[in-house]
Amino acid sequence: MNRDRRQLVLMLAPYLAGLALLVLLPATATMTMAFTHTDLIATSEFIGLDNFAELARDPAVHAAVGNSLSYLAYSVPLRLVLAVGLALLLHRRTRGAGTARAAVLLPGAVPELAYGLMWLWLLNPLQGPVNQLLLLGGENGRTMFGTLPPQWLTDPEDARAGIVLMSLFTIGETFVIVLTARLALPPEAYEIAELEGARAGQVLRRVTLPLLAPVLAVLVLRDTVASLQASFIPALVVTNGGPPPYATTYLSLVIYQEAFEYLRYGYAAAVAALTLILTVMAVLIQWRLLRRWAYHGLAGMGTHRLWG
Repeated sequence: MNRDRRQLVLMLAPYLAGLALLVLLPATATMTMAFTHTDLIATSEFIGLDNFAELARDPAVHAAVGNSLSYLAYSVPLRLVLAVGLALLLHRRTRGAGTARAAVLLPGAVPELAYGLMWLWLLNPLQGPVNQLLLLGGENGRTMFGTLPPQWLTDPEDARAGIVLMSLFTIGETFVIVLTARLALPPEAYEIAELEGARAGQVLRRVTLPLLAPVLAVLVLRDTVASLQASFIPALVVTNGGPPPYATTYLSLVIYQEAFEYLRYGYAAAVAALTLILTVMAVLIQWRLLRRWAYHGLAGMGTHRLWG
């Protein structure tokens, strides 16, 4: 082994050791436990596919799968669009831009439990600031849009919308990545666009987004994986899986309840395995679509006049 390769191995060794100890070993133990009856009271017993057969009959799991996929479908694109929009708006060095950037990052620094408790107050249907803001300009107890104020903590649809709303204020990491990528784009592309008389919308569609496409593709995949876990704290603290049974029950919440409330570790591991399967399927589908979009977006740059 030459010196460079030995140095590379030594530099990677701590990461690989941490990966094996903190990711691969727990994942293997969880997948193994999914085929057992384990409750930390009696001796663990191998039961084959019984846990997975119960998954197919469990109404809580059925609801959790639907709620999790719905959350994924709404939160991932909304979070990405908001992060990209703010990054493009704040990438210039203008007065107040630094303060605005810090404001975008700040909610992500709040501990998750405190963040959930804060939103429990914000979404209070009677006295919460969100509904009080919506009632401004309205009449006879209706909002400015002429509708009744949302019942964030009691109505199933409103509660699920509230959890998606909570996710939109924790885009700090995505915002920083997009902002950094935008600042790194070659200024020559924008100078050429200006010389050719391109409008702002054309520059966005034909220059900025194609150049950002590889970064955005990775962010979509990363957010997809995170979104199937991120709904846990809001669902537990704000709605506790309700208000009606399973209205805001997500896969991450089912795993927590089965493992730490009911002490059914084997069944919780089976739900975790199901979550992993759904995550892999979603990522593979998105990867095929996003890879094609990112490739064609870059391939179209410079091959012809981009506007006019």
